[in-house]
Amino acid sequence: MSVVFSSGEVRERYESGLAALRREFDYSGNGVAVVSGRTALVDDVVLTCYNQLVEKEIVPPNCVSIVALGGYGRGSLLPHSDVDLLFLFRDGKHEAAYKDQLSQIYLDLWDLKIRASATARTVVECGKLDLENPEFTVSLLDSRFLIGDRELFDEVRNKVLPALMRKSGTALMNLVCQSARTRHAKYANTIYHLEPQVKEGPGGLRDYNLANWLALAKSFRASGLWPAPESLFRFPLRAELNSAFDFLVSVRCFLHYRNGRDDNQLSWEAQDAAAEKGIGAPSVSIQPAQWMREYFRNARTIHGACLQLMDDAMRTPASLLDKLRGIPRRATGTKSDAALSTILQLENEPSWKTALAIFQRMALEPLQLSVDAQRLLRASASQFASASAKPAWPELSPILVGRFAGSALRAMRDSGYLDVLISELKLIDALVIRDYFHRYTVDEHSILTIDTLHGLRSSESEWAQRFAEVLDELDKPEVLYLALLLHDVGKGVEGEDHVVGSLRIAKQVLVRLNLDPQDQDTVLFLIRSHLEMSASMRRDIFDSKVIGALAAKVETPEPLKMLTLLTYADISSVNPEAMTDWKAETLWHLYASTANFLNRHVDEAIVHGTLDSDASGKFHSFPPQLAKQMQPFLQGLPQRYLKIYSPEQIVQHFSLFSKLQHGGVELSLLPHRDLYELTIVAADKAGLFATIAGALSASGMEIVKANAFSNSSGVAVDCFYFKDRFRTLDLNASEHEQLKEKIARILRGERSLDELIRSRSGLRRSTTPKVQIETRILLENESSTHNTVLEVVAQDRPGLLYQIAQCLMQLGCNIEIALIETEGEMALDVFYLTVDGRKLSIEMHNRLREELQEKLGDDLA
Repeated sequence: MSVVFSSGEVRERYESGLAALRREFDYSGNGVAVVSGRTALVDDVVLTCYNQLVEKEIVPPNCVSIVALGGYGRGSLLPHSDVDLLFLFRDGKHEAAYKDQLSQIYLDLWDLKIRASATARTVVECGKLDLENPEFTVSLLDSRFLIGDRELFDEVRNKVLPALMRKSGTALMNLVCQSARTRHAKYANTIYHLEPQVKEGPGGLRDYNLANWLALAKSFRASGLWPAPESLFRFPLRAELNSAFDFLVSVRCFLHYRNGRDDNQLSWEAQDAAAEKGIGAPSVSIQPAQWMREYFRNARTIHGACLQLMDDAMRTPASLLDKLRGIPRRATGTKSDAALSTILQLENEPSWKTALAIFQRMALEPLQLSVDAQRLLRASASQFASASAKPAWPELSPILVGRFAGSALRAMRDSGYLDVLISELKLIDALVIRDYFHRYTVDEHSILTIDTLHGLRSSESEWAQRFAEVLDELDKPEVLYLALLLHDVGKGVEGEDHVVGSLRIAKQVLVRLNLDPQDQDTVLFLIRSHLEMSASMRRDIFDSKVIGALAAKVETPEPLKMLTLLTYADISSVNPEAMTDWKAETLWHLYASTANFLNRHVDEAIVHGTLDSDASGKFHSFPPQLAKQMQPFLQGLPQRYLKIYSPEQIVQHFSLFSKLQHGGVELSLLPHRDLYELTIVAADKAGLFATIAGALSASGMEIVKANAFSNSSGVAVDCFYFKDRFRTLDLNASEHEQLKEKIARILRGERSLDELIRSRSGLRRSTTPKVQIETRILLENESSTHNTVLEVVAQDRPGLLYQIAQCLMQLGCNIEIALIETEGEMALDVFYLTVDGRKLSIEMHNRLREELQEKLGDDLA
């Protein structure tokens, strides 16, 4: 039994006080009353213990200053929180004389089932920053005098600690911020968890405390004086943080009482119970999903303030509203200043253009919105909510393709702009869908998928690097990002299959955004099929039927690439452990096998007679007479041709076809994203493809991909996509026509290709490849009913395609279809070949292999 507590008076007073607090909480749900009440009860115990030690002459009066630290120092003791004490001594002599006797205090606390710990320090020791234990110095910021020698406490508070902050305050706050970033990373840097950690997670009470420490340190550095707690934050942020604190304290009290211990995990069951009781909510008994949205709203307020102050302390890129917070504008013309001028313009003249300029800027740079900027944006967003005219796709797409699109989208969501722009996203705002696989809310999962793809290039993972190369090959990555943003929006509709719901909702969004019809089809295809590859991964991916079924759904390489990346992002963003190496490898093999299948079966379906319903649907916006006129041109082309080209491109090809004279050639040269697209329509003849490839290579162009087709009337449609290695076309507009004329003359036989090649150097790559690609050649007659399939995998280099095509021409091989792709430094070239209208014989296989081996000059597998 305790030497001090020889009677049960203190125990009875403490336990009856706890019981009264519990009854009050069960009635009111007011957690603030509980934490202040328990703090007062523990104060009473500590003071009683110390006074009895003095009365019994176990210790002399004023031999120590007893100080409350941490949550106890802040006056916020949760029902089952630990009690942290500091025994502050004048010097080591006093510590050695009285430390053991004073230990009776925390032993008595343990006897009352109060988990207590006491730290002994001298005044001098409190003035040193321990880099291995910065938490102690931080705890001094929340210190509160309890009993004993007040002069010791005042000396530390008013002299020792200020001197330490002046000398090491910045280093201390940097250590605290680094620790917080590590803690946030454990929770994927998001508040939007399905079962949040109310204390340690982002937006939890640990972040609230951190925001107060950082604000206090910032104010102290500016004035050299301890600020009053109520002055740390300006109104209305102060009111918002106080409200969020009250909410989270009530939630933590509820969890402590419910679990009977210091357990701060907000499980699904706890969410149901808290919602039923209306803990922290304005009304009693609300739906769990709505209650969780209230939780996320408060967590978002705390986390936003915390991040802003961390950025200030860590000297990271400036926030967008420093000037509105009283920091003078610098005269250096920095990027931050430009951002500040934009946010100030929004305050003076709110407009969609100004607001979206902020988010577009955030998508390109690692900027953080300040709390004031968020508030200003929320206010301006409400002005646009009822406006009928809203920005469309051209304004949203630059945000989606930016490296920091995730941060920009979160800022749009948290300020209300994303909901105004795409009101349907309100359905999944902070929406908790409970399953044992997902870890985040639906909206956060969707944004994380976009983050995942943007992070591929910077990842050290081998698989991420492979998928990054696929991403780099996409013609329209922004379409994929939009599909990711909308792919789960149907989960916000009860009682409906979420894929069906997402499709229905996405259709109206895409029309309102005024997306190109073909891009709309792509987005809808991705949403409709976003579970297909995940399902295929659970089957035998080496079964040709599985691969064939998937190939039938994607039809062409571009949708396959998009669907593969969507699947990678979708799985990776479920939880940090979801995308294992095994899954990544399985997905990659599924992608590669399906791409290979597509390349080997593209000649099975050709256009015959009138266009089928799928094909004719592409031309619904064109006059019926035009579609009829195009039929002779389309006759005999593979269905793949109709799949990979837009109606506008096909009409352009038909226009070239209509101008074609006997023995002539028609060309078109257009910019295509960061490439150039050269289209040649000409009578098909031996060596046509090789000649075009050679002319481009000799002109200093690096061919990235190509498609070659021919129709039933013997007209070839060859499209080459290339980089202008020496920027000849970029810098000289006249070179466009000169390049077209040069190629046309070569194709008409008016100029020698060999002379052009001899006159130009640089067919070989001047730099050493980063990755060595082993050359592989495959020749087989089984995949196609009409043609021999040649597949060449090799190190990409200038002139490679010309070398291959020239070899085919010299052996008399006719290229029926050519599919040329480049993935990073690897060339993937597939040719459908005939000789005299028939497949190549085995003898010709061997001969062609030998010729290619000699031509390419590499060791073959």
